[in-house]
Amino acid sequence: MKKNLLLIFLMLAGILQAQDQKESYSFSLQQAIEHALQNNYSAINANRDIAAAKKKKWETTATGLPQISGVANYTNNFQLQQNQFTVNGQTTTIQFGSYNAADASLRLNQLIFDGSYIVALQASKTYLKYYENAKQKSNTEIREMVINAYGNVLLAEESIAILEKNKTTLSKVLGDTQETFKNGLIEEENVEQLQITLATVNSNLNNATRLKDIALKMLKFALGMDLEDSLTLTDKLDGLTVSNLDLALSQQGFAVTNNINYQIAKNFTEQRSLELKLEKSKALPSLSAGLNYGYNAFNSEFKLFTADQKWYNYSGLSVNLNVPIFSSFGRQARTQQAKIALDQAKTQLTQTEQQLKLEYERAKSEYEFSIEEFETSKSNLNLAERIERKQQIKFTEGLSSSFDFSEAQRQLYTAQQNYLQSMVNIINKKAALEKILNKN
Repeated sequence: MKKNLLLIFLMLAGILQAQDQKESYSFSLQQAIEHALQNNYSAINANRDIAAAKKKKWETTATGLPQISGVANYTNNFQLQQNQFTVNGQTTTIQFGSYNAADASLRLNQLIFDGSYIVALQASKTYLKYYENAKQKSNTEIREMVINAYGNVLLAEESIAILEKNKTTLSKVLGDTQETFKNGLIEEENVEQLQITLATVNSNLNNATRLKDIALKMLKFALGMDLEDSLTLTDKLDGLTVSNLDLALSQQGFAVTNNINYQIAKNFTEQRSLELKLEKSKALPSLSAGLNYGYNAFNSEFKLFTADQKWYNYSGLSVNLNVPIFSSFGRQARTQQAKIALDQAKTQLTQTEQQLKLEYERAKSEYEFSIEEFETSKSNLNLAERIERKQQIKFTEGLSSSFDFSEAQRQLYTAQQNYLQSMVNIINKKAALEKILNKN
């Protein structure tokens, strides 16, 4: 009995441990993008939209194909209808019908011609194309979102590393300065100034640690991962920066027709054009045919399904022609509305084209500036490091005040953050330019 209880306990513990176990991932930036395109929540629903659009297209197609329906019914006339007849002055009451009646039939309907059906087939293709374009747009947005989120995590990691290095260096200088103060060789203000700077560095380090946690969770969300899963980034910020330095990208020109937003706007114009054709097609006649075949039976008693019950068959062919003649100008009004909507869509297409050209020029300029800013911040960082080292030596030897040393430190810390941010800007601005260019 004890062995059985122990076995059950171990099984339950194993199940609970399996439930608590989280996934572990390790991604380069490209791997992260590929994972997000498959697992991001918007990407998953975009695929479902395409699947639903394909079903909708077949639904439209099926309306013009043969339609077969079966009908069966049973009626129990427990009180038959009576009617009176007068013959030679004598009134006679007669019952009509049977107490029990049954009917079973098959009906075949086929659309032969309908202008609105032809337009609907064209519209179903445009409808599907819209969701395919929407999926592509979703992919470009997910790609840019992952790149930005990935870069923010790397920025936080590099910020933490630099702040920890600054903290180590500053703590050593503060310790040496405190010893010098104890020996009465410098004023207490020098120690207090360094303590203020160290407190600021500690505060920034704590904040950078929190920001890294938030940035990592935002990246996991973009990837479609559980926020509690483990994620390791294999790319480094400096490596990504170098790989994204590509001035030729901004010199290759812009084909607006390749942009997904332009294609969606064009798709919308095609839809409005088809809506106009649909309204015009409603003035055309429609033709359909139907074939009906069935059996019915009657009996005063419920013996419809016995061997001696007689069933009577019937069949018929029908052709239906519907010719619109006059609609009190309602059809003309709907056609004019559709034409106005088409004109509006054409104007929106032109507006989208001009807006995209403007966005391209802005994205191109911002990317080129990010490269210039990177080179400038890199040079400024080298200068700030040399200045800080010189001021540290002067301060240690008593040739410089704590204020001058602290000012050099603040200048260095600012240059460090500007340099890191400039690297992230190159990555992000290139992603924005590639989005406009529809580059994957």
